[in-house]
Amino acid sequence: MTHEPAVRTALDAARPLVVDLGYGARPDTTVEMAGRLRRVAPDLEMVGLEIDPARVVEPRDGVRFALGGFELAGLRPRVVRAFNVLRQYDEAEVAGFWAQLRAGIDPDGVIVEGTCDEIGRRCTWVLLDASGPVSLTLSWAPAHSERPSDLAPRLPKALIHRNVAGERIHDLLQLADQCWDTAAPLAPYGPRVRWRHALELLRDRGVACAVPRRRLSDNVLTVPWDVVAP
Repeated sequence: MTHEPAVRTALDAARPLVVDLGYGARPDTTVEMAGRLRRVAPDLEMVGLEIDPARVVEPRDGVRFALGGFELAGLRPRVVRAFNVLRQYDEAEVAGFWAQLRAGIDPDGVIVEGTCDEIGRRCTWVLLDASGPVSLTLSWAPAHSERPSDLAPRLPKALIHRNVAGERIHDLLQLADQCWDTAAPLAPYGPRVRWRHALELLRDRGVACAVPRRRLSDNVLTVPWDVVAP
């Protein structure tokens, strides 16, 4: 998130409020996220929200916790992260939850809604602003994935059932795999070098991929939402 320009822009305010929605049984990732985002916005205010009262804990490390769900406890955050929250709902409910979150954020705010595996080695998320979905990002630790399509089981709820022939997300994953295979001669230089070349191949084939401005530890693919929208 600290490398996403839209998130950095949203954090460019006096004491920006950030909400981690549905942090789960332990608040560890919320505290970790606060530490990382404070490298960009040192004075940010961080709040973790949980719908289960038993999971609301005392403040720690400059982060407070409260009871709340998609209504965001009446807060108006600049940034919301909602990870592994919508996976328990039906796909048909996603648009309504997105709309509720969008109505609750600051007009210049953004939402990062997605899914990851247990320790974050494979992550996918949709970036939304007040007007709707903006982009899809796939991010994976190279040592734990053999090809881009390995992320299919971790797609956001809006897309996870769409990875079938005839759908745009399926076409993107197939093309990403093809470009990854074409870049195989660069494998001796490591999976990150190989992926950077695969990303160039994707762009050459007409996919509007975002190019990271700096070297990242993970392989990352970000495309405009209309490239994958159902």
